[in-house]
Amino acid sequence: MAMESKCENCIVRQFNSLRALSKEELKKVSDSKISKKIKKGESLFVEGQKLDGVYCVKDGVSKLSKLSSNGKEQIVKLTNKGEVMGQRSVVAEDFTNLSATAINDMEVCFIPKEVISNTLNTNPNFSLEVLRHMAHDLKEADDVIVNMSQKTVKQRLAEAFVYLKKNYGEDEDGFLVLTLSRDDYANIVGAATESLIRMISEFKKKGLIKTAGKKIGVIEEQTLQELADGFLNK
Repeated sequence: MAMESKCENCIVRQFNSLRALSKEELKKVSDSKISKKIKKGESLFVEGQKLDGVYCVKDGVSKLSKLSSNGKEQIVKLTNKGEVMGQRSVVAEDFTNLSATAINDMEVCFIPKEVISNTLNTNPNFSLEVLRHMAHDLKEADDVIVNMSQKTVKQRLAEAFVYLKKNYGEDEDGFLVLTLSRDDYANIVGAATESLIRMISEFKKKGLIKTAGKKIGVIEEQTLQELADGFLNK
């Protein structure tokens, strides 16, 4: 289970959605929020759940995913430090349309729904900021749909490797810092795990990537980018 403790240091200012708050409002949020430690593989919330508040990512990464009608998981986004999850569900008073699961150990701040709702009612700038973020999330969702429909699985895999290197970096041995399971990669690019494993072997044979157990390292970033953009037919 997630351990809970009151946040000692206020990190609210790290979260863009909250920059429109006054000092008094910030204090209310800070006093009400709870720090939670989420272990790798644990769920923050599941699709179809009613949320009692929003989660701000303080540290670690989670995957936001959706189950298709045939029961296959589709990962639509990886959340980063400083991002807010669950705001659409809380603002719309609706069930969540995605599940959130920790990819590595996480620390999040949970802000209760009442605090968010009260502030939305009294601060129009905050309401606008939250709407902007929800609009941005919608645009990202549209981009995912376009990507899935217009790019091949190979292109999407190449793109995933480049994205992970650029956004999360690599260790001293040149392997991606964020280690995903083969199933996770398959669920990001929309392929069966067996096909995904074959593609990884193919990329490795061509010298585009290297592997060591679950770890993957990008060798030819430029070539992978060109493949992702459709300039190469590797």
